[in-house]
Amino acid sequence: MDGKEHQHIETNEHLVREQKVQALRAQNIEPWPENISLDARCADVIATYKADHEQEYTVAGRVMAIRGHGKSTFATIQDRSGTLQVYFKQDALGETQYRFFSQYIDTGDSIMVSGGSFKTKMGEISIAVKSFKLLSKSVRPLPAKFHGIVDQETKYRQRYLDLMSDKEVRDRFIKRSHIVRGLRTFLDEHDFMEVETPMLHPIPGGATARPFITHHNALDTDFYLRIAPELYLKRLVVGGLERVYEINRNFRNEGVSTRHNPEFTMLEFYTAYQDYIYIMKFIETMFRRVAHTVNGSGVATYGDHIINFDEPFDRISPKEAIIRYGGIPADQLTFDRIDVACATHKVPYEGVSHEKKVFGLFEACAERNIVKPTFIIDYPVEISPLAKRDAQDHNKAARFELFIAGMEIGNGFNELNDPYDQAERFHQQVKAQDAGDQEAMHYDADYIAALEQGLPPTVGVGIGIDRLTMLLTNTTTIKEVILFPALKHQKS
Repeated sequence: MDGKEHQHIETNEHLVREQKVQALRAQNIEPWPENISLDARCADVIATYKADHEQEYTVAGRVMAIRGHGKSTFATIQDRSGTLQVYFKQDALGETQYRFFSQYIDTGDSIMVSGGSFKTKMGEISIAVKSFKLLSKSVRPLPAKFHGIVDQETKYRQRYLDLMSDKEVRDRFIKRSHIVRGLRTFLDEHDFMEVETPMLHPIPGGATARPFITHHNALDTDFYLRIAPELYLKRLVVGGLERVYEINRNFRNEGVSTRHNPEFTMLEFYTAYQDYIYIMKFIETMFRRVAHTVNGSGVATYGDHIINFDEPFDRISPKEAIIRYGGIPADQLTFDRIDVACATHKVPYEGVSHEKKVFGLFEACAERNIVKPTFIIDYPVEISPLAKRDAQDHNKAARFELFIAGMEIGNGFNELNDPYDQAERFHQQVKAQDAGDQEAMHYDADYIAALEQGLPPTVGVGIGIDRLTMLLTNTTTIKEVILFPALKHQKS
């Protein structure tokens, strides 16, 4: 069936249902009446069924299928707990009520049913309906494919259709909620305090990214949608809230891909008097706990990969990752030979430090091949404008990024708390911005003033919740774990 034929059939069905609405109202029957009280969900009926005892229930749900047989009809209703078969029989309902069901109830309608539980000859627990009520008339028909919507545009633009017709989709978003709850519970148990910080920033900061700009009419000034809450959260640590976290929405004016959405969800948390070595172990434990809570196991399948969160996470440098995962031997990464490797892999190298060349090769050749949970450490300080320098090597940052299945999942570092060093790095970012870098940071004088009050030794972490959800639900496209992903405006 082509699209035009399907649209024609749907349009005809739509008109038929609109006529039913008019007919109901002509009989003073409200197609969308007030709510009624229920005493069970679909799953409760099945869970509490007893063969030697008919129990009465009142449940409600969306009608997903109707199978009529003369003077009796089976239907399937669906609520948040699952599906349940309900049985309508003219002898039990009476001719008037049974005729009403046959004439006015369609798939997609929400109905209430009351009756006793029983088991059919096929062994399916059901309700023998004694009374029912229309709760919400569906004027448009359900999607043709009850096992899921095939058209990707429809899935994302009309997520409600995707959710009502595909259990796997519903389960994925339920699992996402459990992931967020698991992260929050773990942090709460470790004495972290949940906070909220602004989403409208007078100065973009907290990450190197291109911001969205909006205008506040009353104040007659431009604001930037938050690209990260980092600088505000660290202000709170300065103020004495020594362990804070925020599950936040961030906005970055970047490309859209299978792993990027311009609006996304991050967990950021900060703790005073700890360092990035401590927090790497903390993250391992947190991820392990969440994996077991959500999936019942520390082992997860992601595409063709098996991810084992129960094993210790690796810790290697970008150079070690290039050798191990990028296929470039160590002797090609020396000062006098690395330019050849950069040219081969189209990594900019003219006027770039050796450390930045190594990192460029890591991004180009290695990171996509890292499957096992791995902390990449020893980052160049020049690409870490908010991180403290490593105490042993001032060219490196006391920083890590966590990669799993070729994706960056998290980023963390000892927070730079030297106000003079931070001011100089802001100045370098401004120079980069003046040179055309649209992702470079602005100079934030108020944040420098906060640092001058004294930020204690602090480590901070950002975790991408969308990507973590992808990992724990075996989903390879970020749009499948965001209820309403960003899409180009649909022309009428």
